[in-house]
Amino acid sequence: MSPIDVAVIVVYILGCTALGGWIGKGEQGLKGYFLGERNMPAWAVMISIVATETSTVTFLSVPGEAYKGDFLFLQLPMGYLVGRVIVSVLLLPSYFRGRIETAYQVLGNRFGQETRRTASVLFLFTRSLADGLRLFLAAKVLQFVSGWPILYAIIAVEAATIVYTYLGGLKAVIWADVIQFTVYILGALVALYVLVGGLPGGWDQLIETASAAGKFRVFDFSLDLTKPYTFWAGMFGGMILNTATHGADQMMVQRYLAARSQRQAAGALIASGFVVLAQFALFLFIGASLFVFFQVHPPSEPILKPDDAFARFVVDFLPVGVKGLVVAAIFASAMGVLSGSLNASASTLVNDLYRPISGDADERRLVRLSKLVTIVFGCVQASVAWWATGLTQSVVSNALAIASFATGILLGLFLLGILTRRVGQPAALVGMAAGVAAVSFAKFGTPLAWPWFALTGSSTVFVVGLFASLLLPAPDLASAPVSESLQPTS
Repeated sequence: MSPIDVAVIVVYILGCTALGGWIGKGEQGLKGYFLGERNMPAWAVMISIVATETSTVTFLSVPGEAYKGDFLFLQLPMGYLVGRVIVSVLLLPSYFRGRIETAYQVLGNRFGQETRRTASVLFLFTRSLADGLRLFLAAKVLQFVSGWPILYAIIAVEAATIVYTYLGGLKAVIWADVIQFTVYILGALVALYVLVGGLPGGWDQLIETASAAGKFRVFDFSLDLTKPYTFWAGMFGGMILNTATHGADQMMVQRYLAARSQRQAAGALIASGFVVLAQFALFLFIGASLFVFFQVHPPSEPILKPDDAFARFVVDFLPVGVKGLVVAAIFASAMGVLSGSLNASASTLVNDLYRPISGDADERRLVRLSKLVTIVFGCVQASVAWWATGLTQSVVSNALAIASFATGILLGLFLLGILTRRVGQPAALVGMAAGVAAVSFAKFGTPLAWPWFALTGSSTVFVVGLFASLLLPAPDLASAPVSESLQPTS
């Protein structure tokens, strides 16, 4: 890259770091560090939700889906919209009833601390694994443009993210998300402008060639459960997956709890669904444009993986300055989700595991511990990214499959707690074990497509837990009215 490109990237990264330092100056308690004092505006929460689910996987791997295929991926965010409405109606009230700090505190209040801890550990494991894959994809871009070894690139991206998350907590994460959303959308639009400008026939050639190749096909109504992108997988699998990822995942729940009210949180969540749908359409259109562009301007090296198509275009064809902006946009999409993951993981470990076991109530010591844990989880993400260098499949499929695996099981637990009165902790844990077994079998023993994993896990947990309650009598807590059993303890 030219010195100008490098300067653009460095200014962006230093700006995020400075933002974290500015927001984190002065004394912050746990409520400030993990929940932004519960005083974040709804529009910022909405953008943060979008930025949190828009990693480098979206920026690079989603265009790859259209580059190698078509727009079938767009069926998933259609189901996501329905899932967000379900979360707003069914799950949000539980999080705003009392002084909830994490999603899994609700499970502890309803079933008991063993369920809370088990759910927390499952979240921490799968979150670190999925976001390590996202870090790997961002580092691969840095490797492309800088020529650094992949290990150095992984360390550089993760270190920058750790610094501003460590300094500023959730406030820094949310306000950085707002900046990062602006940067990566601008970068994507600029890249699309260059793509179209590089075609002799401009927009007409792009639309004509892509249409002739079937790139704009959106719907597949086949009933083949082995296909990941069909209307039914998108509408039902995507709906349950999004209900799970946005209703039972601490990284998302943390953002709702930072809003000023349940109503504002619900509005931010539903509005984010429309923004995500438009965003996926934009990145798929970029993928179709890359297909047409590379027919006119072949890349310098063969594109062996669809994930590499956009990165190769950035390296080979973007002019000075613009290349720096787009690479900064890729970093923005990565740092948004990684920083949210670090803060949510630290919150879960401290609030769901450490505090209930240790009884530690020293606010200053807990904040110091939270910052230390943020660094530890950053190192874990970097380790996963290093392991991911040996993967051959699409990163977006791997990352979303992991999300489907865990969050569907957690959603089943939440539904048992909200929709039933007779199920206690023993039956809930049996249901959870059955859910893990069912999703593991679906993943490794059948050709079932990954969008169905969340539905498989959540339904198995719910049904088995309900039947197990016939054999395992629930404690008094489970016989209380649902509204009381979900009421947080003081």
